[in-house]
Order: sequence, then structure tokens, then C-alpha cells
Amino acid sequence: NSGNRIVSMRAIPVIAIIDVGKTNKKLFLFDQQYKIVYERSAKFIETVDEDGDPCENLESLRLSVFDSLRDVFRRKEFDVKAINFSTYGASFVYIDEEGQPVAPLYNYLKKYPEDLKKKFYDTYGGEEAFSHKTASPVLGNLNSGMQLYRIKYQKPQVFEKIKYALHL
Repeated sequence: NSGNRIVSMRAIPVIAIIDVGKTNKKLFLFDQQYKIVYERSAKFIETVDEDGDPCENLESLRLSVFDSLRDVFRRKEFDVKAINFSTYGASFVYIDEEGQPVAPLYNYLKKYPEDLKKKFYDTYGGEEAFSHKTASPVLGNLNSGMQLYRIKYQKPQVFEKIKYALHL
């Protein structure tokens, strides 16, 4: 009797993508045909670093990622096969030996100190020569190495605690 057929519900195999943008944070689930089958968005209020400059709230971001993933894993209609992340660039998370953050997630748009910039380029042959040699334009905190240089000289007590500097 075809009217009494039991339809088996099979979980949809998906890939979870966590997209961390500057203004929006999203979780997408893509099926095997690369169609979005689920989407969740979040916005966070920025916090400030020790200088009073706006920066990402790292703890809120961390908790949101885990909360979003817990929500997806509870849903029986999805079978998560893989997880990947897409994040905005030039953002370092500085962590210690135990994997704990030791500094805020500094905003890469933070103004780079002119005196430190001058010290760096005077030491390494000038802006033009350095940029040409390294194929790295003068962009202040948009250059990850310059972020570490700033911390080394402006916040040596933080620099000493850093075991790893990982891009967000």
C-alpha cells in the first residue's frame, strides 16, 4: 500500500563555513551542490583596546563560533562533514604557551605610530627600498609584520608573553 509508505529522513551532508567579517559574522551550511541550506548571522559590539581604540571583542567572537557550531550539531537534518573559516585579513590573535590570548584583537586600521614607522624604515633602508625589496607596500598595521614590530617596541611586556601570532 503506497499510501502508508514510511519515508526515511536522511541527514543532508553539509560543509559549515564560519565567515568572520568586520561587521557581520555568519555561519553557512552548504550542501553537496554548493547551495546554502542554512544561514545564521550575528553582530557584535566592538570593544576597545588598552589605548582606547576600537577592536574586535575576541571572547564574544570565540563564544559565538562555539554556540553556532553546537546549534548545528544538534540539528538532526544536517550531517556536518567539514568546517572551514573565512576571516578578514591582517588580524592577529596573540596567544601564549597555553593557547590563551595575551592581547586584544587589535584593529588593523589602528593608526600606526609615526615615530615607530620612521625607526623601522630608517633601520631597513627607507620606505621605497624596503617596499620594493619585499613587495610589501607601506600600509602600517595592514602589514602583519609591522603589527608585531609595534608590539615588540610599544608593549614589550605583552611581546614577551606571545608564543604564537596567528591570523584570525
